[in-house]
Amino acid sequence: MSKSLKRVDEALRAAGVTSDVVEMADDTRTAEDAARAAGCGVDQIAKSIIFRAEAKGDAVLFITAGGNQVDTAKASTLAGAALGKADADLIRAQTGFAIGGVAPVGHLSPIRSWFDPRLLDFDLVYAAAGTPRHIFAIAPQHLLELSGSILADFTR
Repeated sequence: MSKSLKRVDEALRAAGVTSDVVEMADDTRTAEDAARAAGCGVDQIAKSIIFRAEAKGDAVLFITAGGNQVDTAKASTLAGAALGKADADLIRAQTGFAIGGVAPVGHLSPIRSWFDPRLLDFDLVYAAAGTPRHIFAIAPQHLLELSGSILADFTR
């Protein structure tokens, strides 16, 4: 088991979440790929979108439904700073994950995060588990609480 995958699994277990991390036969780097592999609707995929907060240079996380796109103006207002593209080095340094497998939990360092209300429309959502081929199912309310995110409107 990779270190990234192990951190996610440990975070889930420590929170008392009984969700099995599942390895998909196909790559799950995109929401569409993950939905196809999980056999669910694309909006049931909880995407972890990372930006760089330009004022501080730290990473910020927006957990959104797979079919939604982050509105950077709304997201910047929430973050209190202009947002730019987070490069692979920043993402790995703050979260411990590589692009394509960023999980909403199990980060190396604390990260400010916001949560798309659309995800609460489902009984279960699926999120990356630290690698491009692993996902886990979770009740969205549990994911909101476990991720420490703030519920907010930041999509188009």
